[in-house]
Amino acid sequence: MPNKNKLKDMKSLANLLSKHRNENKKIVLSHGIFDLLHIGHIRHLEQARKMGDILVVTLTPDQYVDRGPGRPVFTQTLRAEAIASLNYVDYVAINLWSTAEETLRQLKPNIYARGSEYRDFLLDTDGKIAAEEKAAREIGTKLEFTEDIAFSSTSLINRYLSILPVEIHEYIRIFKQRYNVQNIYQILENMVDLKVLIIGDTIIDEYQYCEAMGKSSKDPVLALKYQSHDLFAGGVLAVANHVANFTNNVHLVTILGEVNSHESFIRSQLSHNITPYFMTKDNAPTLIKRRFIDGYSLNKLFEVYIMDDSGLSQEKDRELCDWLQNKMPECDLVISADFGHGTISPYVVRVLAEDSRFLAVNTQANAGNRGFHTVSRYPRADYICIAEHEIRLEKRVFEGDLRPVMIDIAEQLNSKRMVVTRGRRGAVVWNARGEFVEVPAFAQNIVDRVGAGDAFFAVTSLAACQGAPDEILGFIGNVAGALAVEIVGNKKSVDKNNIKKYVANLMK
Repeated sequence: MPNKNKLKDMKSLANLLSKHRNENKKIVLSHGIFDLLHIGHIRHLEQARKMGDILVVTLTPDQYVDRGPGRPVFTQTLRAEAIASLNYVDYVAINLWSTAEETLRQLKPNIYARGSEYRDFLLDTDGKIAAEEKAAREIGTKLEFTEDIAFSSTSLINRYLSILPVEIHEYIRIFKQRYNVQNIYQILENMVDLKVLIIGDTIIDEYQYCEAMGKSSKDPVLALKYQSHDLFAGGVLAVANHVANFTNNVHLVTILGEVNSHESFIRSQLSHNITPYFMTKDNAPTLIKRRFIDGYSLNKLFEVYIMDDSGLSQEKDRELCDWLQNKMPECDLVISADFGHGTISPYVVRVLAEDSRFLAVNTQANAGNRGFHTVSRYPRADYICIAEHEIRLEKRVFEGDLRPVMIDIAEQLNSKRMVVTRGRRGAVVWNARGEFVEVPAFAQNIVDRVGAGDAFFAVTSLAACQGAPDEILGFIGNVAGALAVEIVGNKKSVDKNNIKKYVANLMK
């Protein structure tokens, strides 16, 4: 069969296989990424073909390949063509889903062939193997394993085709001499039982995608043509959603506006294990940051704030502080995601500093508060996570060595740990013993930087509360940031399984 005739869409493939079943042909399905076709794949598919009469191979589509930076190396079309070139493969299709469960139900093969490495269910960190095995059992498909030498596409790609700079490869080589994958996994797993309270400013990020048409004929104004729009739960909502992917018990407290509160939307965007407590600000809107974005490049053109950041009335502020004082004794960790838009008043700051068992603080400068909102408003923070431009603003130090600046602020806030994030230059971690660690950035495919710092802060706060080693804390944070910059806005949050996969693939 010519190679091009082997390539099918899922619907036509299902119809073809139905005819083959009527002819009593035994159908074998193999599913995978096959990003770098190697001898391990070839032998696996050869063995799979011998199990039946028809061999079908389905491929994970590009958008669901979560194997780390720069993956997949080859597009789904090229991967499909490579598999179709094997003479013992009968049909190839690009899957429509992230896993093979629905694929099995649609194609109904007699045998589902997997490589020998999938025998070990202990490696099934995200439950995909078990879910596929269950789906196969439901439709009467037999799960079989091929036996031969195993190669890792990821290991080969990391060695020969990686897009990561040489210095990052060298860093990871040294890192692996001190820590292994299980060290990191254990810290991630230990997060699950932490009781966490998160306080901060609700921000609704509205993206208006546009196409530039040119200058207006009458005024010196850029004219834009509307394309579409998105609405994302940002600010403290994004931080809470990240945290909720790692721990079971999350309490969220924030302020919504009485006018255009968007409460229904906000509740619909929160993870199921978040318990929210909303205070209402009278005669004010819920904060919206409306960004106008070039629909092709995703470059931000300008933004409009819809807000009233004057804070709660004194009566409601006292009510909020009373609620915090009752709730915080139950919590292992309090996270203050302080964007400077009025939720966290000076009185709230004092309550957080005095009554938190472990307090993690992130303050952010923005167009509405730059120069007025810095981390020194807190008298205490056990863990500080702050961007470099913000810490320099705090101490009015435009350039030069960060270390004395970090020490000065950490001592001022009686901090045990501080991280300064530096974008493409990674992160610097300091501890109370006076030690510094620098961890490089892993992000290579930057789609949208909005929310990357929130993901970093959320995950590292959980690690800091456990007393995780400095280098692992920075490593996990930079992985979370690398995953976040590949997401438009806060369309989805970073989760434990994706971090595990990213870590495993970096360290192969």
